[in-house]
Amino acid sequence: MSNTYNFLAFDIGATSGRSIIGTLCNGKVELKELTRFPNKIIHIHDKYYWDVFALYEALKDGMRVASSQNIKVDAIGIDTWGVDFVYLGEDGSVLGTARSYRDPYTVGIPDEYFKIIPRKEVYELTGIQIMNFNSLFQLYAAKREGSSALKTAKEILFMPDALSYLLTGKKVCEYTIASTAQLLNPTTKKIENKLLEAIGLNPSIIPPVVMPGQIIGNLNSILAHECGITDAPVIAIAGHDTGSAVVSVPAENENFAYLSSGTWSLMGIEVNDPIVTEESFEMNFTNEGGVDGTVRFLKNITGMWLLEQCRKEWEIAGRQYTYPEIVALSGSVDGFQSLVDPDHPSFANPECMTKAIVDFCKKTNQKSPQSDAEFIRCIFDSLALKYKYVLGCLQKVAPFPIEKLHVIGGGSQNKLLNQMTANAIGMPVVAGPGEATAIGNIMMQAKGLGLVSSLQEIRDVIRNSVSPETFDPQDSEQWDEKYQYFLTLLAP
Repeated sequence: MSNTYNFLAFDIGATSGRSIIGTLCNGKVELKELTRFPNKIIHIHDKYYWDVFALYEALKDGMRVASSQNIKVDAIGIDTWGVDFVYLGEDGSVLGTARSYRDPYTVGIPDEYFKIIPRKEVYELTGIQIMNFNSLFQLYAAKREGSSALKTAKEILFMPDALSYLLTGKKVCEYTIASTAQLLNPTTKKIENKLLEAIGLNPSIIPPVVMPGQIIGNLNSILAHECGITDAPVIAIAGHDTGSAVVSVPAENENFAYLSSGTWSLMGIEVNDPIVTEESFEMNFTNEGGVDGTVRFLKNITGMWLLEQCRKEWEIAGRQYTYPEIVALSGSVDGFQSLVDPDHPSFANPECMTKAIVDFCKKTNQKSPQSDAEFIRCIFDSLALKYKYVLGCLQKVAPFPIEKLHVIGGGSQNKLLNQMTANAIGMPVVAGPGEATAIGNIMMQAKGLGLVSSLQEIRDVIRNSVSPETFDPQDSEQWDEKYQYFLTLLAP
């Protein structure tokens, strides 16, 4: 691997996105951020959307910056959040823009769907955590409200596939992003037609599933000329951002759990076969697609969403904090003054997050946070304890001993929360890389071009490129005591 290759990664989350150049040379990968752009939910006529066309323009901006810096782009990859999708018409036109998973139109829809196919059967067919915003339930909600886009659609494309389509004109359904939809069978790795036919939809609405690492097609030549770059191949990397992030775990063996920490926190293990059992059903865990035939057995946890929403409210009030200032504020007040269940439905999309936290504390007869520092500490304490809860569930079903927790993504840079998490779970926390999703995206592009051959080889390169920090547990007895109280706060 002596030659130098430049990979353009578009990493788009639920609040913002970035374009990043990853340079692979001599067995190491280095990153350089080119652009950063917002990804805002648009509220129109009581419906919530993502602006797909604004995201498309942001991709073009990233390519233009690469051109302005005389960077030869060897390949392009796109990852996004899961479940959401766009509709395509018979002629390939995009029929409007994508509905957001935070739109409440799916509230109560799973229970309506389970009148057609029972909840347990849906789980047995898909192995996916039942969440009201899963694509299956979005499609049923659209059907019930008489969506004209759904009536007209020939196909749907999940978000990374839709953006790749806008770049190449080629339509695919990448495996890891499809696995978030509650439509894919984790054993056969194919769409379960029965789930769509039950609500009157033709399974052909989903394009053929392709595995991560496959070349979708070259960048449209007119678009390439417009942006000043070569018509590089666009590769179906692990299109689900968590799928890309888990690729970058710098693990030496399988005896680990991972925590992908961002707007959402996703905690899980990597296994060779899906875990679809009575116990996993009762715990509502999910089996999502991974790389090289692996399965990501995990649980979605509402992560930094609570903090991000609080920050927006504080900014409106004229109080802006950098991330280091937030960590310092959290450490400036006593812990365990108040706790919340981060996954309580009241925190899904409240008009005012600070009020929702106060209301939760009042209902559970706790002291309510008053200062910004107390709100931050409440969120961090609660997340660390929720991580302990989910890790305990994983330990019950893991086919191997879990010896450490790898924290990856933006949240891995929060040293205070890393230490709190180690204290809570009573085992080492290995933090980093912070740019996990981008690195995973880039290395899967490298795999698509045949520069690396396996997931383990990818992880060898990553370990050679990053320097994770280890946090050993402290004060575990105190955290165990608070955990017993925290369990009383969890939603039934």
